[in-house]
Amino acid sequence: MKALVTGADGFVGHHLLEHLRAQGDDAIGVDRECDVTDAKSVFAMLESVRPEAIYHLAALTAVGASWSNPVGYTRVNVLGTKNVLDAANHVVPTARVVLVSSADVYGVVRPEDLPLVETFRVAPANPYASSKVEAEHVVHDAVRERGQAVVIARPFNHLGAGQSTEFVVPAIVNRLLQALADGADEIVVGDLSTRRDFSDVRDIVRAYRLLIKFGVSGEVYNIASGIDVGLFDIVQRLIAAIAPHVRLVTDGSLIRPVEVPVSCGSYDKLFRATKWRPTITLDESLNDVIDEMRRRRGES
Repeated sequence: MKALVTGADGFVGHHLLEHLRAQGDDAIGVDRECDVTDAKSVFAMLESVRPEAIYHLAALTAVGASWSNPVGYTRVNVLGTKNVLDAANHVVPTARVVLVSSADVYGVVRPEDLPLVETFRVAPANPYASSKVEAEHVVHDAVRERGQAVVIARPFNHLGAGQSTEFVVPAIVNRLLQALADGADEIVVGDLSTRRDFSDVRDIVRAYRLLIKFGVSGEVYNIASGIDVGLFDIVQRLIAAIAPHVRLVTDGSLIRPVEVPVSCGSYDKLFRATKWRPTITLDESLNDVIDEMRRRRGES
């Protein structure tokens, strides 16, 4: 299968390309060389590649940064999605597309609402999540009005080797390694009271390919582990593995204006469609993040 991945230079894009090629796909990745907010650029890129499958990952994804740049997030995440779908409809109308949305669209939920299913209401609590809801609307319009084959993936939190320190787990790992190198006895943290559903990025990208093959056009699929874990518990595991002497100091500047206290998803719908289930444990993922961060920092 000839596949195109937008946002291919990002954390997930790198892993997705690796997975697609391992499965025998002719996978082509584009990133900054194709500005998804430029319709002509997107059209030319699709004319050149003519893929059978499109994985649309190109997006601004850091929740914290979205508060200071909501217009930019809307432009990239919503207009970018529209441009990709419009161009695909003209150039490769039979191509199947996966739009990577986010479980952040569910917003603030109660413990009794968990695990979240795809029919649960959306109530975005930050500009990033709002942009993803709008991008989903673009997909539904494309499916309804012109019959495009587009599936929406809503991944919950994911982690693994290569993730940016804009995200909490690699950020904490980096601070712990720096504290160890400096002989410091404390690191700063934000709100650790939240609970999240984490999956390994390799499980996530495996789900994307399965959705291209078996997902139903216009449908939404959660990608989740089905288990919520306290961020404080994860940080304690990281401390024990890296720098047991370190204590935590809360920094108010690291706390978001609105925080989702708990999030956990059901992957039952995804399993029914594709037989996907998570295979990589949280401890394996955390160890991979630590090992890769050490390599990134030039440490043994």
